[in-house]
Amino acid sequence: MTPDRPVVSVVGGGIAGLAAAWELTGGAAGPGPGSPSVVLLEADQRFGGKLRTVELCGGPVEAGPDGFLARRPEAAELCREVGLGDDLVPVGASGAAVWARGRRRPLPEGLVLGVPTKLLPVARSGILSVGGTLRLASDLVVPRPDTRGPLGDRSIGPLVSRKLGSQVVDRLVDPLVGGIHAGGVEDASVAAVFPALLTAAQERSSFMRALRRLGAQAPEPGGEPLFWALRDGLGSLVERLVERLVERQVDVRLSQPVEAMERDGAGWVLRTTEGHLHADGVVLATPAGPAAELLAPHDVQASGMLRALDYASVAVVTLAFSREALPDDLFGTGLLVPRTTPVPRQVADAAGLARGEPFLVTACTYLWAKWPHLERPGVRLLRASVGRSGDTRHRSMSDAELVRRVVHELAALVDAGGEPLDAVVTRWDDALPQYRVHHPLRVASAEASVRRLGAVAVAGAAYHGIGIPACIASGRAAAKEVLAQVTGVPAPSTA
Repeated sequence: MTPDRPVVSVVGGGIAGLAAAWELTGGAAGPGPGSPSVVLLEADQRFGGKLRTVELCGGPVEAGPDGFLARRPEAAELCREVGLGDDLVPVGASGAAVWARGRRRPLPEGLVLGVPTKLLPVARSGILSVGGTLRLASDLVVPRPDTRGPLGDRSIGPLVSRKLGSQVVDRLVDPLVGGIHAGGVEDASVAAVFPALLTAAQERSSFMRALRRLGAQAPEPGGEPLFWALRDGLGSLVERLVERLVERQVDVRLSQPVEAMERDGAGWVLRTTEGHLHADGVVLATPAGPAAELLAPHDVQASGMLRALDYASVAVVTLAFSREALPDDLFGTGLLVPRTTPVPRQVADAAGLARGEPFLVTACTYLWAKWPHLERPGVRLLRASVGRSGDTRHRSMSDAELVRRVVHELAALVDAGGEPLDAVVTRWDDALPQYRVHHPLRVASAEASVRRLGAVAVAGAAYHGIGIPACIASGRAAAKEVLAQVTGVPAPSTA
């Protein structure tokens, strides 16, 4: 390190921390005369956080997220900046199904995060009962006004239930939002997850029509890809970022957790398991809990706000079946399973389950259809997700028990026949932050408190979005903020 250059430490080597280190070293332009010396500290034995690629049946599969949204540009831009633009692979299919009224039913067009904007496609889908469909139709004839007046935030579930009926929430909105956040909609923040609902709720006319007027509609097919993946897995982005950061003289350190932060004038001293490190600025790109512990001696309010952010535990079970073991008529890229759906009696009996026990699987992805580059000769890869906020049954199961339970359930959900050829289980305990009501206010308060400390910022999935693009944006924004505080040069506007 050059003595006359400021030192900025990034704590946490997930995608937000890696993006922060990349931004601190100049981003696409590369280091300049004013670039700081950067130290990247990761407590684990590997970088990447939830971006993890493993081997199954002779090729890569994702153990964490399997792709990223294309409508947010941050992830694709970062891939191109590090030289992986040619490895971007578009999603190979569209659409999905939901398990409703005893079988798989394709999701109708016009849904946005499960909220209908059109009546007829939902009515034709058979997902709702006759009563549920009539309740939805009443929104066009006798719309229910919002009785609570303008509010800064509220819960998604009760809002949509009042407007469109409880079946829409249980069979469409909750499975889709739960599939993204591993949570439920009874206390999920509208302002954080789907702010257009707040505006539409204030309209005197139909809620569905109001959403259409606001432009809250699903993208039309045939346009730009909805999702991207990387040919060799998202782990290749992590590997390339680390390689490029090392080329830029970033000091990267694995298995080195930060145990405490102490003030050192305008800067900080980080106490690690390997000794002390002076830093003029710090980016805390850890989950909210560890960040809260490090900030507790310096700002009780910031620490308390971060501790209030809770997480859901999930697991991913990726299975390889023979091609003949799965039917050819599975629709779209996967299947969603509403949270209270009971396992059919024959499956419960075969698996030794209590009658009426809900499915453990919350969603499954047909990897061979969603990502054609994952094709294996004679093999079809299927990924099952289990666990969500309030459902931790999988945590008491061994890997073998979990695979066995998932295989039993897939026999009912997707008509899977026989045993899988291979399987890999990845557990993500306390992994997905829950954006509960007033989440934006809590985050704004925490960030304001952290900002007052000076030369420190927080980044990651806990704040402004859990997707890969949002995490990258969070890391880069935190890096700009800390760099501006350290150098006294205001960060460029990102508006």
